[in-house]
Amino acid sequence: MTLTAIDESAALIVIDLQRGIASMPTTQSAQKIARRVGRLAAKFRTNGSPVILVNVAGRPPGRTDVESVFKLPPDWKDLLPELEQAESDYIVTKQQISAFPGTNLEEILLRHGVTQVFLTGISTSSGVEATARSAYDAGFHVVVVRDATTDFSEVLHRHSLGRVLPKIAEVTTSKEVLQMMAWRRLV
Repeated sequence: MTLTAIDESAALIVIDLQRGIASMPTTQSAQKIARRVGRLAAKFRTNGSPVILVNVAGRPPGRTDVESVFKLPPDWKDLLPELEQAESDYIVTKQQISAFPGTNLEEILLRHGVTQVFLTGISTSSGVEATARSAYDAGFHVVVVRDATTDFSEVLHRHSLGRVLPKIAEVTTSKEVLQMMAWRRLV
């Protein structure tokens, strides 16, 4: 599906493009994804649209079959420099997979009158997909920027973008978003 429209009040949400996660092997270079997201973020900032940078600082308290004794290094949640973080950006730190529960993300979006969210980041089948589901359930128009996401598994990445996300979101490219934003400014 291609992008049909950009709402008057849209926001860019960047999921987990941080040192700790970017240091893991992904299907596409996290730095390359971060540079692409950085270009999108610059355009959103120029348009006066909110840019929300989400990082994860731990795990939710729920029990799973997977135990982890992994200790997070001190720079784990530091955002990648390619994002070119601006003073106007919002930082949302989460402890769960989705960026919505337990954070002030929805409050930020509602305060700005946001009706549409553009999602980018790591990992397509986890944090991006979970946040897309939460955004959809909260009533936002959801757009996932396919070439501004990556995953730890190519199979899961393709499944999310091809099967799961199109049910709740438009899936597009960064080029299409940037072109549509440029065209909209001329109108």
